Amino acid sequence: MCENSCIFILNCPWHAVFFKLTVNNILMALVTFSPFACHHCGHYHYCRALSQTPPSQHVNKTQHCKLLPGLVSAQAQLCRTNLELMQTIIQAAREVKKTCQKTFADMRWNCSSIDAPKYLPDLERGTRESAFVYALSAAAISHTIARACTTGDLRLCSCGPIPGEIPEPGYRWGGCADNLHYGLMMGSKFSDAPMKMKKSGSHANKLMHLHNSEVGRQALRDALVMKCKCHGVSGSCSIRTCWRGLQDLKDIAMDLKTKYLSATKVVHRPMGTRKQLVPKDIDIRPVRENELVYLQSSPDFCAKNDKLGSFGTQDRQCNKTSSGSDSCDLMCCGRGYNPYTEQVVERCHCKYHWCCYVTCKKCERTVERYVCK
Repeated sequence: MCENSCIFILNCPWHAVFFKLTVNNILMALVTFSPFACHHCGHYHYCRALSQTPPSQHVNKTQHCKLLPGLVSAQAQLCRTNLELMQTIIQAAREVKKTCQKTFADMRWNCSSIDAPKYLPDLERGTRESAFVYALSAAAISHTIARACTTGDLRLCSCGPIPGEIPEPGYRWGGCADNLHYGLMMGSKFSDAPMKMKKSGSHANKLMHLHNSEVGRQALRDALVMKCKCHGVSGSCSIRTCWRGLQDLKDIAMDLKTKYLSATKVVHRPMGTRKQLVPKDIDIRPVRENELVYLQSSPDFCAKNDKLGSFGTQDRQCNKTSSGSDSCDLMCCGRGYNPYTEQVVERCHCKYHWCCYVTCKKCERTVERYVCK
């Protein structure tokens, strides 16, 4: 399994990256081909050496891309012409995994199936959880590429364009804008290619995944805001240099979580001259461009069920005083909970000293926590 796992510019989790040719399988690759796993295959130091070698010193791009099994033609072409882009895609995958789990840490489904050795049914079936992960993955790839253009990590792109409108008095355009256009263009080419070329499998699932990926990219477009830096004597901010920048991925994930909670269940049926996804309960209109859609209902995720991809909530931490989704009543599904105590060390008795630093002491206190039965 590890024989071909080390390829140019990536610290190891490479050849499984495109295992099923969907963005989500990148996440599985991060678990299966971690640097730790590569170390035990005897390839870890080789991987690090490759990752630190200038691109000009590597074997040709065609050889590298041929080591990736199952690439559709559009992805293989993208690999050959933009090999350095693949490092950015791996970075996006790491961000998706971390962001998804943090965003859903207070809910029964907490995105933990991303850590499973292989994808569980909660992400393979057409559920709302799958809808969220596809949307977040599409947004993350384009987001990371757009930011990489700004930081100079990608040689084929640069800062985003300066807005055409004249700024207000006291403002001026400057800085380096995130290159959203390039991020969206390259991100969609990579993540949508397998579904667009897929000839087998469910057409409904294909439409669902393409739709939700586009919802993710639309959330990214909506996350482009004006950012400014002040200039002036003694911080007077007499003039502001501004540019268009993207919000952090965690903010985009929260927007998509809201869409996840209000996602629309759809069916695949004729509308006009072709079959489309339409809301199951309101089948007189096509789905809206900004709503996540799903085909199959999810379990309640209360009990462990391998067939449905549920880990259950036993031993999950809950909040006794909360009335939200992390409350012990909701998280534990009425089974009750067990208390335990934990010693935590915190900063305390902090003092400000002129000028300009703060000193604190360390205090230990006992905290009571709760886990589901």
